Amino acid sequence: MTTTTAPTNTIEFATSDLCDQNDSVGVLLPNLLQDFGGTTKFAGPALTVKVFEDNAPIRDLVVTPGEGRVLVVDGAGSTRASLLGGNLAKRAADNGWAGLVIHGCVRDIAELSATPIGIRAVGLFPRKTERNLHSGRIGGTIKIGGITINEGDWVYADADGIVISATPVHAS
Repeated sequence: MTTTTAPTNTIEFATSDLCDQNDSVGVLLPNLLQDFGGTTKFAGPALTVKVFEDNAPIRDLVVTPGEGRVLVVDGAGSTRASLLGGNLAKRAADNGWAGLVIHGCVRDIAELSATPIGIRAVGLFPRKTERNLHSGRIGGTIKIGGITINEGDWVYADADGIVISATPVHAS
């Protein structure tokens, strides 16, 4: 799979360097999320979403201007439904989202890997979500793998991992 850096995301960083230089950053566990997008490296401020087996809030958000943000989804780690597929990933990329970090499953791996956006998720599952099955919440504080993520926190992802910081920690 060939990976690229999204044109809307030109922030220079390496997560290992960010960790070496900043003791206060959070690091998501390495075995928690896998890389599924066409872009391996991405960064931006977080927009948080909490859902459970219903991707309605995600569908609503990816069609809005992403402005280089990272959509961070607490899907409770569910492996019973896919929260993102190829169509939604393309919409997110087209609308300027830097990436998606999903504590849940995704599907359409061929489409995801061909889309110029960063995507990290728990795994693959071919079944879609049921619409309006559960309520969701956009914004606020979520927790993924023991790491607290607030709306506006900075998310940095590369081949070495995912780092969360309350403030930007990359070199300008």
